[in-house]
Amino acid sequence: MHPGIEIVEADPTAERRLLESLADWCDRYTPLVALDGEDGLFLDTTGCAHLFGGERSMLDELLACFLRLGFDARAGLASTVGAAWAAARFFASRIVEAGEEEAFLTPLPLAALRIDASVRAGLEGVGLRTAGAVMSTPRAPLARRFGRELLLRMDQALGRLEETISPRRPAPPLAVERRLAEPIVAMEAVEHLVGQLAVTLRSDLERRGEGARALELALFRVDGAVSRVGVGAARPLREPDRIGLLFHERLAVLEDRIDAGFGFDLVRLSAFSLAPFEARQADLSGEDASGEERLALFADRIRARLGDHAVLKAVSVESHLPERAVAAVPFAGKIAMHEITPCPVPSPQGGRGFCSGIRRRTSTALARETAAASPSSLWGADRDGGKKSYLPDRPIRLFSSPEPIEAIAAEVPEGAPASFRWRRVFHRVAASEGPERIAPEWWRADGSEGTRDYFRVEDEEGRRFWLYRQGLYGELPQGPRWFMHGIFA
Repeated sequence: MHPGIEIVEADPTAERRLLESLADWCDRYTPLVALDGEDGLFLDTTGCAHLFGGERSMLDELLACFLRLGFDARAGLASTVGAAWAAARFFASRIVEAGEEEAFLTPLPLAALRIDASVRAGLEGVGLRTAGAVMSTPRAPLARRFGRELLLRMDQALGRLEETISPRRPAPPLAVERRLAEPIVAMEAVEHLVGQLAVTLRSDLERRGEGARALELALFRVDGAVSRVGVGAARPLREPDRIGLLFHERLAVLEDRIDAGFGFDLVRLSAFSLAPFEARQADLSGEDASGEERLALFADRIRARLGDHAVLKAVSVESHLPERAVAAVPFAGKIAMHEITPCPVPSPQGGRGFCSGIRRRTSTALARETAAASPSSLWGADRDGGKKSYLPDRPIRLFSSPEPIEAIAAEVPEGAPASFRWRRVFHRVAASEGPERIAPEWWRADGSEGTRDYFRVEDEEGRRFWLYRQGLYGELPQGPRWFMHGIFA
């Protein structure tokens, strides 16, 4: 019948992406946008219509923009989700006033109630062919024969039951935007607008006594495409200069990826994460004298340019095994990459030392036995002559994966090796300390790991190592194995 018709195979995935891109573009009207099936959108415009000159002006502008983008769209506006859905499906452009939902739905077919096809067929089979006919029928017989979903949909459409939509994106606590009469293309103009929006945002943040930890810049193109650029801060920010600096670093990286097209006609700056803002003392020059602030800003700039995983810090993890006891997480604003916690470890000068990083359990009995054998041990008597057990230091360099070594058995059973070969270099042990026993993690072990006995050893040239024996004598069929796990000096 139509030999010139062009047939294109359906692509549900591409259609879904298209619908999501239209939902992003609709963020210019409200931050609460949800998908409705395969061909619709829900927009919660509560409190937004006055920004566009009223409900009718907003609806006309929305349809005109969709038409310019090449889409045939219909729109309905109502105080309930069900009534708005029906207005968009059965009219080109319709506004249903509050309280008129029942009169609006009465002449419409059953499909306006958003019920399943099987329920519609059953209702039509008993002569109920319009929404008004169903609404005038006693509810109890309808519920017994057609289920409770029919009554639920009617009550939602009439506003008797509250119905909410699930927006695709969270609504920011604070957002400022600028609509432009003439679209802009250059990134320099975008950065200039960011600075102006940050000034407005600072006033809102000061009024709330908060600062921004996560910020997003949304660039709305005239042809419907939306580009989003996000930055994070280790500490709450208010200053427009610092906010502009972070976006400058981020835009410098993404400049080639952001296609301005025919220009951006709407620029929005949103604060998605807020935190209490603590005022800090500045020096006489007016600058923040805190080195911690400067370090946080430096880390934020690096993360904005290279990503969140460009600057990491080490945090302790609940694990007995040293190689699993530390995890690298994105920088969160602390000065040190790991915390130094004072513990009562006597230094050679008789003062108090520091035990850094990862702490591990140790046996008190083993500690006292080692202290008796080695007067210079970390386990020793306090100034009052009493016995104390301390947690040992960890090596300066801890290997991520222990390296096997060839060890010559110790003269004392369960003791440190007399000598060992590591990386083809032979070392003769001059002094040793230990063992510190760490049991395997039975909930992870596959049966190949055994108990670890760690020793701190020093060779004849003064080099100090951290070794461990894996497995007890008689515990593993192949016998204990020795590994190098770290270097002290």
